[in-house]
Order: sequence, then structure tokens, then C-alpha cells
Amino acid sequence: MIEELIYLMPIITVLVGAIVLMFQSMYERYEIKDFITVSSLFLIVALGFSIYHSGDLFTSRPFNDVFNNAIVFDTFANFFNIALLTGALLIILIGETYAKQHKYFKGEFYSLLLFSIFGMMLLAHANELITAYIALEIASFAVYILIGFDTENSKRVEAVFKYLVLGSFIGAFFLLGTVLIYGATGTTNITEVANFISVNSSDKLLLVYIGITMIMFTFLFKIATFPFQSWVVDVYRGSPILVTAFMASVFKIAIFSFFMRAILTDFITLEGYWENVLIVLTLATLAIGSWLAITQNIIKKMLAGSSIVHTGYMMLGIIALGENIESAYSIMFYLIAYLLSALGAFGLVSHVIADTKVRVTYDDFKGLGQERPYLAALMTIFMFSLAGIPSTIGFIAKFYIFTEAINAGYWGMAIFAILATAISIYYYFKLIAMMYFYPSFADKNVEQQSDVRISTFMIGLVALLIVWGGIGSAIGFFFPIPSIDAILSVVELSVQSLFLK
Repeated sequence: MIEELIYLMPIITVLVGAIVLMFQSMYERYEIKDFITVSSLFLIVALGFSIYHSGDLFTSRPFNDVFNNAIVFDTFANFFNIALLTGALLIILIGETYAKQHKYFKGEFYSLLLFSIFGMMLLAHANELITAYIALEIASFAVYILIGFDTENSKRVEAVFKYLVLGSFIGAFFLLGTVLIYGATGTTNITEVANFISVNSSDKLLLVYIGITMIMFTFLFKIATFPFQSWVVDVYRGSPILVTAFMASVFKIAIFSFFMRAILTDFITLEGYWENVLIVLTLATLAIGSWLAITQNIIKKMLAGSSIVHTGYMMLGIIALGENIESAYSIMFYLIAYLLSALGAFGLVSHVIADTKVRVTYDDFKGLGQERPYLAALMTIFMFSLAGIPSTIGFIAKFYIFTEAINAGYWGMAIFAILATAISIYYYFKLIAMMYFYPSFADKNVEQQSDVRISTFMIGLVALLIVWGGIGSAIGFFFPIPSIDAILSVVELSVQSLFLK
């Protein structure tokens, strides 16, 4: 009984934290720092419960008479819990300066953020389609509100309506696909659906194929692959940058958590039916994402375009799953690498914007290396990692995912992805060049700000983790420090837990 309750504690803690923040926001005497403190404490407690089981190989269905096998608690879900909670905590702390400088941030913002994390964690635990749909909608509706939280900004309003309409429409595909699968199999439990598929011939699975295809549309839309990527640039640009960072990194991890569970445990035998389509979509995603990133002058739009390219890299790993189950390790490791790199880049931009509202284009970053060398150095690390330059965790992640794709026989796609990586050097290094090799505008009135803040220290911590992920294994031979092998061990345990009975 106690052990089963401990499994539930991370998700319960986040839900309680969201409710507490909601009631706390009713009182005007609380300042934004109070909400940051409370939300951080709840996330730290939830993270502590998750880390408690981080080294264990387990699978459990606590209180199964209540949940009826709809949710599962295992090492796989726990891995994503840690990633989601860490990402949310970093966003809150990195955005501390930005939130204090923008008066529209209220306590409700942090309550909604925790409600969204609750939905994402529930999605990672989902073992049933209706449960997954409800979890996805909880997370999505919270994000819709977060995007348009600043109602006085017309760009925010435009972004929220665009994402709300498209997101609701594509969510209907998930529900319709679930209905078709239930009509064919009589169940919405993904394990029971897989059993139905294994004992029936292809001519009896037409509705199942159509239903899974519709659910796949939702997956492709949420992670922004071609042809569902058109919303990304405008929505990312119109959202508050903290919400943009949240969507680009944390939300993407949550989406992969459920669909990787479904593919690995139940639907991997069907992946061949969509292989050719997914290959075309992945190549198009890499190409269009690269073009969007190159043609942007606004930093947020460039990072939005590059996020599409990184989605293409992860889709390469998804395709390779059908031939090489170890590709799952590379996808999960890539998710962690991208989480750190994207949070660092978006977070640093928010930190600088908090001091001056002109830091939005490439030209606006001219001279940052002379004005604030510490921040410029951190941004350089983030750009290196996103570009996959050696000595960063981004390089290790790309190396793993390209290697697994080659091992699975997808040489052509791997070469195409490497070309996309080479192209990305242009738009990432362009920002570095602006910071170091161009003088700042003479008429730019930028006040010198102190970088002794919580947000600055957290951005620095993320940069250290990125460098540690790139060279930790090498320096581990000379100094007694842990290396990224620890992350890889947890990743392997997580995948193995999916196959425990």
C-alpha cells in the first residue's frame, strides 16, 4: 500500500501544487517571487519522489482496481517524469528575471504551468487511448491559455487562436481514431489492441490501420513535422518566450513519451506499413525546417525553425525503431540533449530581453560579446550544442541517433540529416558572429545590468550540463566525476521496463 502510494506521489504532488497556486493567486498580497518559490518547491518535491526510483528496474500498476490498467508506473514513465519536472523547474527559475520584468505574469501562470505538467506526466503513464487523450487535452488547454496570457498583446492573441483552432481540430483526429480502433477491437487499452492485432489477419485490421493513422496525425502535429509544421513559427513568435521554451522542449518530450511507449510495446510490428510515408515526411521536415531557420532574422523564429529540424532528427530514430530497438536509447538521449540546449538558448534570450526589449533580431545581438561576455559565452555553448559541435551533449546525441539509423540500414537518410546539420552551422554560427565580430549599434541605449541573479546562475548550470554531457566521459578517466554513461544506463533500464510482465 505504501509502496504503491509512493509511485503516485510525483504526479499527485504536481496536481496539489497546481491547485495550491490557483488558490494562492486569489490573494493580491503575494508577489511573483512567492509564486516562483511555491511552484519550485512542489516541483522539487515531486522530482525527489521520482529520483527515489530512478535507478530501479520496475513496472507496477498501483491501485489497479481503481485505474483498471489505464495507467502504468514503470522505469520508462519515471524517466520522462524526471525530464518533465526538471524542464519545468528550469523554465521557472531561468525565467525569474523575465517574469519580474513583465507585469502580466500572475500566480495563475504558474498554476497553469503545473496543470500542464500534470497532464504531460499522466500522458507518460497512459496505457489506454482515452486516458492518453484526456491527458493530452489537459496539457494542451493549459498551454493554449499560457500562450495568450498577455491579452493586451495582439501577437499573443493571434498565436493562441491559431494554435487553439489547429490543435483542437487535430485533437479530434485522435478521438476519431480511438473510436475506430474501439469499433474494430472492442477495447482502447493499447496492450489489448496489440493482442488483437497479433491474432488477426490484415484484412480484418482495416479500421485499426485507419484509426492508428489518425492518431499518428496528432503525434506529427504536436511535434511539428511536415506537413503539420506551418503553425510553429507564428505561434512560437507570438508566445511569451518562456512559453515558447516550454512548448519547444518540455511539451515535445511529453508527446514522445506516449507514442514511444505505444510503438515499442504494442505497435512496432505495424511500423512497416507507414515506413515509406514517414521517410518522406522526415526528409521534408529536415529540408523545410532548415529553410525556415535560414530565412529568419528574428531569433525566436530561427529557433522555432531549428526546432523543426531537431524533430526531423528524432523522427529518424523513430523510423529506425522497426529495424533496431536500440534506436529508442538514442531518441531518449536526444530528447534530454535537446531539452537542455533549447532551454538554455530560449532562456538566455528571455534573460536578455528582460533587460532590453530590442534583443530580438540577429542585428540586435551585435556586440553582446563586448557588453556582456558571460552571457555571450553561454549562448555560444548553446549554439554549439544545437549545431552538434564536438565537446557538447548535442554532438553526442546526434552521433548516437545517426549511428543507430545507419545500423538500421538507413544510410541515405542519415547522410541527408548530416547535410541538414551542416546547414544548421550557418544560422547558429551567424548569431555567434554577431555577438563577437560586429560592434553594437551606437544609438542603442542598453543599461548595464548585473548578472548576479537566479536566472543567470541557472542558465550557467544548464551550460555546464551541456559541456559535461560532451566531455564528461573523457575527463572521467582523470577525475572522479560521473559521466553521461549514467544517463545511458537509466535510458536502457527505462526501455527494458516496458517489457517486464
